[in-house]
Amino acid sequence: MGKREKKRIKGNNTKPRLAVFRSNKHIYAQVIDDSSSQTIISCSTLDIEVKAKCEKTSNKVASKIVGEVIGSRLLQKNIKEIVFDRGQKTYHGRIKELADGARLVGLNF
Repeated sequence: MGKREKKRIKGNNTKPRLAVFRSNKHIYAQVIDDSSSQTIISCSTLDIEVKAKCEKTSNKVASKIVGEVIGSRLLQKNIKEIVFDRGQKTYHGRIKELADGARLVGLNF
């Protein structure tokens, strides 16, 4: 992602940014309020809640579970709209599954 794209992707307290990082073994998601530079909620395949639901942490099923968990945590805090930040990764595979899991719960982006 270049500098021009980073300038466009900003989150605030009403519509925070969902930043996704994917490694070879795990996937991490955190919701960030850029106006106050604070992380609101984070979730990854390392969480106990997610590990109990999936066998492997490096597949699409685990990514979808992370999306559902972070979506439900956001809805508990009454946040229904977010800005999706996929980083430099393309929007397919595990990153797409995480987004689909968050949309399945009821998030809009």
